[in-house]
Amino acid sequence: MIIIDSQAVKNTCNASVDSKGFCFYKATNGIKRHLAVDTLGFPCFTHGTKASVSDDVGLIELLTLNIASCQAKPVALPKTTILLDHGYHLDGLIEALEPVYPQLMTKISFERSTKPSKQAKAAQGKAGFVPAVARGVIERSKAWMERCKSLVKNFERTLAHATTKINLCFVRLLLKRLAAAS
Repeated sequence: MIIIDSQAVKNTCNASVDSKGFCFYKATNGIKRHLAVDTLGFPCFTHGTKASVSDDVGLIELLTLNIASCQAKPVALPKTTILLDHGYHLDGLIEALEPVYPQLMTKISFERSTKPSKQAKAAQGKAGFVPAVARGVIERSKAWMERCKSLVKNFERTLAHATTKINLCFVRLLLKRLAAAS
């Protein structure tokens, strides 16, 4: 299973005009980080876009750039499930990805994460925002990124540098965990 989400991040004065965008529904002037993680929260793919790019378009770019991993997967293996939140439009995603790789839907399937109902919240004695269990994994990964002070805002001039900075953050995290285990 792969869990995908995006995060809008404000730019600093260092960012170039090419990487600036405005996300209307998050009211953020900056970039968007598109992150695909496994069930442990470790990244499979990362991608940076302008904040004005919709979540759907960012996901299509993310999967198009990393289509080789889908092509290399044998058809005999079970489908990889990609879990999305309710901000993504599944029909449009499938339509846009079919021309890129026609056999894609034989290897992956999209699912929307479940939202707890009002009755389920009341049974747990909770009210207001209650995160879905599987969505907590990607939120934790975003929190790990926020621990890197250089990722709190976008300090990079280009989107490629911003994406590389995310990858370096996770490499550092993984190395720390490997060193602690030995």
